[in-house]
Amino acid sequence: MKVENRTFIVSGGSSGLGLATVSDLLSKHAYVSIVDRSPPPEDILSSKNVKFLKTDITILSEIANAVNDSIEWAAKTGAPLGGVINCAGVGTASKIIDAHGKPHSLDIWEFTLSVNLTGSFNLTRLVLEHLIRVDPEPGNDGERGVVIFVASAAAFEGQPGQTAYSATKGALVSMTLPMARDLARHNIRVVTIAPGVFDSSMTANFPAKTRRSLENEGIVYPRRFGQPYEFAKTVSWIIDCPYVNGETIRLSGGGRLPGKL
Repeated sequence: MKVENRTFIVSGGSSGLGLATVSDLLSKHAYVSIVDRSPPPEDILSSKNVKFLKTDITILSEIANAVNDSIEWAAKTGAPLGGVINCAGVGTASKIIDAHGKPHSLDIWEFTLSVNLTGSFNLTRLVLEHLIRVDPEPGNDGERGVVIFVASAAAFEGQPGQTAYSATKGALVSMTLPMARDLARHNIRVVTIAPGVFDSSMTANFPAKTRRSLENEGIVYPRRFGQPYEFAKTVSWIIDCPYVNGETIRLSGGGRLPGKL
């Protein structure tokens, strides 16, 4: 699908993997609506091709307002909607039974689901109401747009304490194919990326021992954490390649998370 002069809605686009995605899209002359709680860096915010919409992804009314504002902006710029990229997420940790014999916090469970799963679902379904009305691209495929979810290696190899986090990421993987099948009649693709360990705000506070363990034992090659630009290039490839659909793409350097760090 053509990226230039198309509008993409990116949740969590103010930092980390989302920000790298926004920067890459802008370099290809796309328009980007950033849906996030905090604004992006000034050099991004000042771009005429960027609209920032302060949004709590757990509040449905704020998501709805962000989508409506994005659609109005796209109409003004003349850059039709191209899709939604769900980068907003939180990393939480809590064992099902803690060291004091107490059960997993229900508050942590519900918060993790509300951000990682329900937030992504709500943003996507509200965007799709408009995306299905976009004029199809010229050519045999007649593509209208793409939905991208961000899962995690934890969807497959969750670590101790990641019951809630892994549940949300596994759910995103599981709904990729049925959603792609639902949207086939509208010529809209659905793809999920499952990153391994990347340099991000979630991994910045890893102890040195944990980082070394992951680099030396969990990753095949290259033996380092993934870089945000590598995630962004994967997003770009997904958008560009029409035959990528209904898939979850692991982006991990061949790594697999060990049972315990």
